Amino acid sequence: MVPFTLTTPPDAVPNADGPTYLAGGTTLADLMKLNVLQPDRVAHLRGFQSTAIEEIDGELWVGAGCTMAALADHPIVRARLPAVRHALILAASPQIRNMATVGGNLLQRTRCPYYRHTEFRCNKREPGSGCDAQEEGADRSLMAVLGTSERCIANYPGDFAVAFAALGGTIETAHPDGNRSISATDLHRLPEDTPHIETVLRPGELISQLVLPLSPAAANGWYCKVRERSSYAFALASAAVGLELDGDRVTSCHIALGGVGTKPWRSPEAEAVLTGQQATDERIEAASEAALADANPPKGTEYKVTLAKRTLAFALKRLRDEGPPDDATLLALQHGREFG
Repeated sequence: MVPFTLTTPPDAVPNADGPTYLAGGTTLADLMKLNVLQPDRVAHLRGFQSTAIEEIDGELWVGAGCTMAALADHPIVRARLPAVRHALILAASPQIRNMATVGGNLLQRTRCPYYRHTEFRCNKREPGSGCDAQEEGADRSLMAVLGTSERCIANYPGDFAVAFAALGGTIETAHPDGNRSISATDLHRLPEDTPHIETVLRPGELISQLVLPLSPAAANGWYCKVRERSSYAFALASAAVGLELDGDRVTSCHIALGGVGTKPWRSPEAEAVLTGQQATDERIEAASEAALADANPPKGTEYKVTLAKRTLAFALKRLRDEGPPDDATLLALQHGREFG
């Protein structure tokens, strides 16, 4: 880690020439230790950002400084946003959830080993240097099959952002040139030719609030995560789903995939297949096919396409038949005790 200067509020007021911002620090500190990021000034935002959680006009407004643990345990989230609770619980260890902020969690960086180890070439870390993840014999278990480009195939690693995108969330930002609202699905950029530019945030722009609609479909949702081990691991494939049902007919739905995209991957194509239709097994499987129709798996990741389809279909069928799992069932499912 290279030397740096630490500042605290009020010196952390957003400005285009300002420092690198640290909230909970659970991602930034790791990358600084690895010398992947080497900022000369770091502004600690603890105490500067709002931690409030409140319902306003049918939406849940969450301060960006709220911790993952606090949001997961909030009564409104428990009762009306189960997929958000599940994603937060399954995202990390209790220690990390008690430190990491929800604003910072949306901006976490990829776990691609070729990005996180400086001896490898990585266009995301050093623009134009190349992508060793695409070389023969590379480890591609943490790579994407949706939204990839010739410059980058690294996947987005987070869980909460997948549920946030699925449910139609938005973020409110603060910036000297003007605040704005950004849809969750527009926050992260596809890599294309500039994989080092990961979001649409301007220099010095901070996330100030997260806004989640409290819809009927959001109240009947869950986040299903498949990983190599049962705890403290990133998703090989995941699905954040919500269904509003009128009998066996889907009135509205929310669908997004994790572990397989270069960004949190909401699927309007899959939602369109289900909306207004009976939630039959055949219709659900057709939705799963639609969600992965544009997949372009790098060599060695083809299995993730099948895995993502089956994860999404399983999540939708389970939700249709039994509703959101309670905490005990959720943990049993994640430990493999109820998977057929």
